[in-house]
Formats: sequence, structure tokens, C-alpha cells
Amino acid sequence: MMESPTVLRDYNAPAARSLRERDPARGVRWGRFALIAVALTFMAAFLFLPLLVVFTQALAKGAGAYLAAVSDPMAWAAIKLTLMVAAIAVPMNLVFGVVSAWTITKFQFRGKSTLITLIDLPFAVSPVIAGLTYILIFGAHGWFGAYLQAHDIRIVFAVPGIVLATIFVTFPFVARELIPVMQAQGKDDEETALSLGANGWQVFWHVTLPNIRWGLLYGVLLCNARAMGEFGAVSVVSGHIRGLTNTMPLHVEILYNEYNYAAAFAVASLLALLALLTLAGKSFLEWRQPELRHGARLKRRNSEK
Repeated sequence: MMESPTVLRDYNAPAARSLRERDPARGVRWGRFALIAVALTFMAAFLFLPLLVVFTQALAKGAGAYLAAVSDPMAWAAIKLTLMVAAIAVPMNLVFGVVSAWTITKFQFRGKSTLITLIDLPFAVSPVIAGLTYILIFGAHGWFGAYLQAHDIRIVFAVPGIVLATIFVTFPFVARELIPVMQAQGKDDEETALSLGANGWQVFWHVTLPNIRWGLLYGVLLCNARAMGEFGAVSVVSGHIRGLTNTMPLHVEILYNEYNYAAAFAVASLLALLALLTLAGKSFLEWRQPELRHGARLKRRNSEK
């Protein structure tokens, strides 16, 4: 027997009243608070706590021991080598990044997708494998090993090998930051300048470079941070010659293996400070140039396609 509509409405009235009395935004707020709490807990456990441990252990024996550790001749040799390698690798990657981004965004040619894939290659290849590749090419038993030995040229277990390995692992950073920025800006400004009689160099220096300067600085910042902190590839090609081929990460490893924990954490704190300065610079550049955020969103959309 079918119930009347009036009876159905009366039967469902308590449930409807309960739904109306319930705040639909309340569940959303609690869900948002829960997600924020999980994110903050994760960051505290895996970011803030390790940083706190690094600086606490670095200063565990006092400021005098800290200064002695960072002013040790071996530590200074590692710091100077790290700065020198970064000073070579970053400008070279800057030139490569600008040229490759310009080529990819301004021209259509065969092999364009292949070039983009090759730029991303260091992200897919383990740094240790990259270091072993240089050993197989330039090592004593490598492809060019006999020639290099005959002419007394040292690549691996020397500074040139460290520079080559660092260039390999860091060369995508500048290009990958510039490509979405230049794609978002398009070619209208350059074409207008050319129509007004500017040559190629004038277009680059007075139109393109000012438009990409903040994205360029952003990529250089990330490239420099990775160059100073690289461990895997540099560890393979350096030979761990103390005072000669040890960068800061390798020097930290040696000190830690020698149970000199305070000195190891003291040098590690310098790398941690570099990471914090990098994050601060990254935040400043993103605030200074809103197009960077737009370019980052465009890059994410392209990677999802």
C-alpha cells in the first residue's frame, strides 16, 4: 500500500531538520585544519628537526670548537674547491640554459622534443651513474685514458672531473626555469623590436634579457645550490684526496667517518645555511616576479600532459 506524500514528508522531516541544522562548512574547516596539521607535522619531522640537530650538534662543544672546525686548513680547502667548482659550473650552465631555452621557445625544428628530453636527462640518471660514466670515459682504463696519461692530463680524481660531473648534474636547472617563462611571454616583443629595425643582439640585450632576468636569477640560484651540495657524482670522480679533491659534502663525510662529529656538523651547518639562503632567495624572487609563479604552473601543466 502506497503512503501519501504528506506521510512521507512527515516521516523525513526529522532527517531534513538535522541536515539543515548541521553546518556544511564545519566539516570543510576540520578537514582543512587536519591537512594543515599533517603538513606541519611532516615538515617538523623531516625538515625543521634535522636542521635543529645540525646546528645543535655543530655548537655542542661551544663556539670555539665550531670556529676551529670551519677554519681548519682542510675545511678551507674544501670550501674553496666548492666555491671554485660552482664558479665554473654555474656560468657555463647559465649560457647553456639561455641558449637552449631561446632555441626551444623561439624556433620550430626537428628534434625539439628530443632536446627537451635530453635536458631532463640528469633528473632521470643517478648522479653515481653519471660519475661512473666519466670514469669509463676519462679513467686510466677508459676510452681516452691512454691518451690522457701519455700527455699527462688528469681528468678524473682531479678538479676537471669534479667540474664536469657538477656541470652534468646541474645543467637542467637554468633551462628548465627559463623555458616556461619564455613560453608564457611569447614572441610579440621580439618580433616588434625586429620590425623596428633592431638586430638579433639588440633584441636579446634590450628585450629578451630584461623580460627573463628574474627567471634567470631563479634558475642560477637553484643551480648554484645544487652545485655546492652535490655529493654522488663528485664522490665517484674525486678520489677523496683530502685537501685536493674534497668538496664540502665529501669533507663532511670524511669527518663523520672519523667520528669527529662536532667538526662534521660544523661544516654541514655551512651547507644548511646555504640551503636556507637559497630558500629565502627563491621566496624573494617569486614575490618579486609574479610571472615566475605563472611559469611554474605552466611547467607543471606541461609535465602532466
